[in-house]
Amino acid sequence: MDTLMLSRLQFAAATFFHFLFVPLTLGLSILIAIMETIYVRTGDEEYRSMARFWGKIFLINFAIGVVTGITLEFQFGTNWSRYSEYVGDIFGSLLAIEATVAFFLESTFIAVWAFGWKRISAKAHAVTIWLVALAANVSAVWILIANSWMQHPVGYVIRNGRAELSDFVAVITQSLAWHTIIHTLSAAYILSAFFVMGVSAWHLLRNQFASFFSKSFRVALVLGLVFSVVEAVQGHMYGGKIADDQPTKLAAMESFWETQQSAPQYLFVIPDPQNERNSVEFGKIPGGLSFLAHHDFNAEVKGLKAFPPADRPPVTLTFVSFRLMMTLGFYFLALTIVAWALRKRLMEFPLLLKFFVFSIPLPYIAAEAGWMLAEVGRQPWVVYGIMRTSDAVSPIAASQVGISLAAFVAVYTFLGFAAFYLIGSHARKGPVAELLPPGGGAQGEVEYA
Repeated sequence: MDTLMLSRLQFAAATFFHFLFVPLTLGLSILIAIMETIYVRTGDEEYRSMARFWGKIFLINFAIGVVTGITLEFQFGTNWSRYSEYVGDIFGSLLAIEATVAFFLESTFIAVWAFGWKRISAKAHAVTIWLVALAANVSAVWILIANSWMQHPVGYVIRNGRAELSDFVAVITQSLAWHTIIHTLSAAYILSAFFVMGVSAWHLLRNQFASFFSKSFRVALVLGLVFSVVEAVQGHMYGGKIADDQPTKLAAMESFWETQQSAPQYLFVIPDPQNERNSVEFGKIPGGLSFLAHHDFNAEVKGLKAFPPADRPPVTLTFVSFRLMMTLGFYFLALTIVAWALRKRLMEFPLLLKFFVFSIPLPYIAAEAGWMLAEVGRQPWVVYGIMRTSDAVSPIAASQVGISLAAFVAVYTFLGFAAFYLIGSHARKGPVAELLPPGGGAQGEVEYA
């Protein structure tokens, strides 16, 4: 493989591994903040214990996320130096704001929160975790604005052979950025909710710490249900924005080849990119794609054949990642609706609890599929319409990238096993005695608030 492909594989490996930890950091910080706020308002010690229990998982997850995020950013200088040279004036400024404004705030207050349980008042301690949650999510906002600029560049001029920032406000206020922010943060909150509900369901099935985990389940259920609804509604709106800004991505998402009005959508498709067609099309919805793309059943949708082959993204990978993400999104919505209806009788429905246990990895898969769709669907552009990925790679030998790729895989494999072992071990063990309130949350105790 050449330098370009190896660099793409290395960046993909680093990004996908890093994104295993980011969503849980974003959503779990909010859930912990909610639990601690309930404790401050009600005095119920069990919610304080919940904040401490889930907080340990949060700290493990946060530590690995920080390490992998730092190495990920280094690659813009090592593997993608031509990209950094061409658009660094814009992209670099957004990353700098993320680090100085959000990440430092997050890192500072997470230390205060972790070591301040007995050193500051309960109200002040609750404020610190809200500041951690705010900073973590603001950090994500800046990263997503930077990525959205790569998807739809605005507010720049080409001067002296490079892209230079001309309108900062346009960059941070463009609608694609805010569609991306809402979509990605909603996915993070769904993932975090399903993680907490899945672990809670595992203990409830064993009748362990029933009061403790039934409360944890219900707090997470509210977040999961709300943002499953948000994701479903906003996903439709997001599809229309992609149709306007990246029509090739939309065509690849649906494996849609021929430009036509009242474009249909199919429930089941097997793409055949080599012959520029679909080998199987089943479940036709007349005008469905036109409605998805332009909110009009009769609108024209451009097919892949309207674009030169060199400008098309990898169709099968883009199509599969989109369908996988979409299918799982509707699954999350359906499961949370059922759980909400039965929330006061969870112990009576062990099959439902088993669904939540087995669903723990599914939001991770959906989130990774979403990133694959965003990044692969943008190809062959690193910055859509102005810089191709092949022009962005550093002028280094393939052997150098091969060595670093192997090192990344080895180190990340070790970190991954260590992180998930620690998280899984703590989750299975449940709250230890010192975290539980006197006489509360004992094994086998069932309490429904």
